[in-house]
Amino acid sequence: MRRVTMLVLAALATVAEPQPAAVAQDPAGLSPRNASYQLSATLDPSSHVITGAGRLVWRNISRAATSELQFHLYWNAWRDTRSSWMREQALGRSSALSKRPAEDFGSIDVTTIAIGGANLRSRATFIAPDDGNVDDQTVLRVPLDTPAQPGQTIEVDLAWTARVPRTFARTGRLGDYYFIAQWFPKIGVLEDTGWNCHQFHAATEFFSDFGTYDVTLTVPTDWIVGATGRFESAANNGATTAHRYVQADVHDFAWTTSPAFLDQRARFNEPGLPPVNMRLLLQPEHADQADRHFAATRAALKYYGTWFGAYPYDHITIVDPATVFDNVAQGESTGGMEYPTLFTAGTRWYIPWAGTQPESVTVHEAGHQFWYGMVATNEFEHAWMDEGFNTYSTARVMDEAYPGRFVAVERYFGGLMAWSYKDVRWTRDIDGNRLNAFRPVASYDVQSTPNWQYWPGSASAITYNKTALWLATLERLLGWPTTQKILATHFSRGAFRHPSPSEFFAIANEISGRDLTWFFDAVNRSSATFDYGVAGVNSTAQDDGTFDHVVAIRRSGDGVFPTITRITFTDGSTVDRAWDGRDRWRAFRLTRNARIAKVEVDPGRVLLLDVNYTNNTWSATPRAAEAASRWSMRWLTWVQEMMLTYAFFS
Repeated sequence: MRRVTMLVLAALATVAEPQPAAVAQDPAGLSPRNASYQLSATLDPSSHVITGAGRLVWRNISRAATSELQFHLYWNAWRDTRSSWMREQALGRSSALSKRPAEDFGSIDVTTIAIGGANLRSRATFIAPDDGNVDDQTVLRVPLDTPAQPGQTIEVDLAWTARVPRTFARTGRLGDYYFIAQWFPKIGVLEDTGWNCHQFHAATEFFSDFGTYDVTLTVPTDWIVGATGRFESAANNGATTAHRYVQADVHDFAWTTSPAFLDQRARFNEPGLPPVNMRLLLQPEHADQADRHFAATRAALKYYGTWFGAYPYDHITIVDPATVFDNVAQGESTGGMEYPTLFTAGTRWYIPWAGTQPESVTVHEAGHQFWYGMVATNEFEHAWMDEGFNTYSTARVMDEAYPGRFVAVERYFGGLMAWSYKDVRWTRDIDGNRLNAFRPVASYDVQSTPNWQYWPGSASAITYNKTALWLATLERLLGWPTTQKILATHFSRGAFRHPSPSEFFAIANEISGRDLTWFFDAVNRSSATFDYGVAGVNSTAQDDGTFDHVVAIRRSGDGVFPTITRITFTDGSTVDRAWDGRDRWRAFRLTRNARIAKVEVDPGRVLLLDVNYTNNTWSATPRAAEAASRWSMRWLTWVQEMMLTYAFFS
């Protein structure tokens, strides 16, 4: 879920896509609806305090009984600097957040956890199941008088107060703008093996079960409210107004309020897909960007819906967040975040029409409604199944919806890049950085490692960038129609079910008709790096006027991938040689009437995970521009590694 928006600069050829299957529906709803909440909350802007109460109706859908309940109290990550989240943030990213004044911090205090009228709060204890940090208060364990059996439903009455922090991790307040997420005691997920209720970590986000939310939010009367779900009613109480929102088949609830929002409306209509009412809560200084937000949301709903499966709700809310742009790195932004039927985008007061914002962040966050919102994989452990899939999907939507939009930007960067135009979408993100900036940290973590155990400084690149690149590699290996069908099948079978990585891998094997275990072993179950390059070229003139050529290709990384080597001769002819890529090197011997002009490893750029493209090409007569490009690439890599090192120690 972390914000990764992509600068997409290339347009792929349009192909006919197989139609995705419809999402399988439960007779009682789309989801099991086993964790439902009826909540009320009042915000006091003068004290930045939320007072909340309500009822959780929870059903044990596992095959095991449980003698306790476990709740997430996410805002306690910002109670002080001793939480695991704060310690990890300082370790892998920056210690700036720990230097904030005390009034910037937040917290959540639960006063009531009652079952059958008995308040169990005094028996509840904080636990740290992941790292044993006794100072961490983000997981609360509540012992039960009687174990909850499989299939049993229990009702839990809750009451709490929460202090809204100045924005941390894309939730909180900036002036009179509030974006409120992870704000209530949220029950963990009970699996057959026990509670999946991790502490809040800097490198992970959230995981919860589906249910129905009925939430009433009381704020000052002249403030505008946006929230997960469909607006039901508003009750004016004079100085305050209570706004009620209801939504079934979602696994979370977030909301926003501010007196400054411009409230804009539009509609999504696309043949073959259900209509969607779009609501945009816009900062006044961005009034002229309303149509751009709506157009990008339409693009996401259209292409994700056509390729993977239809958006099942009849409404969606786009939030244009207030942001202190000079302090984004210190967490002072709620931009680029997704919640069910609601997401935040991100822009500035002046954005050129040929630029990349707010389109790509809007497409990306709207796209999360599918992989995060409906498929809902465990982002504590397998965040790549949402963030990486969504990064890849965003790139494809941007290609289709905004073809050629960013040519000027690519021309600016083109002198530093050796890739062809069509490859650019896999080499850059929204800020002009290379999407494959994962390269400096490519071997830091095995992707299948639970995300909360990632090195904090590498989590984003391994989760977002690496996954998008290996999906793009898979597309180039299998073709888009097959890749699209794999993703559509994964969506239709997995929606509202929390599918596992092994289920996706099995679907990929099934739909492709190939055993791709070797590929997933390399890209997901290991930290292998890929690097194929030209090791040497030798030509010997023969007495008969021909030339004996030896072309050596080397595998410098530990990752294995089949490659093609293209040899171009001075007479214009070419020869391709295939290699399974398994040995450390391979020599190709050829006899021709012409000399070798050029050797290219992986000329079609199938292996987008190659960590060093500068060694992929050999030329008999290097051109100055090519040499400059290669040295620029090496220089950029050096600078990037230096900056990462500086960031670690700063």
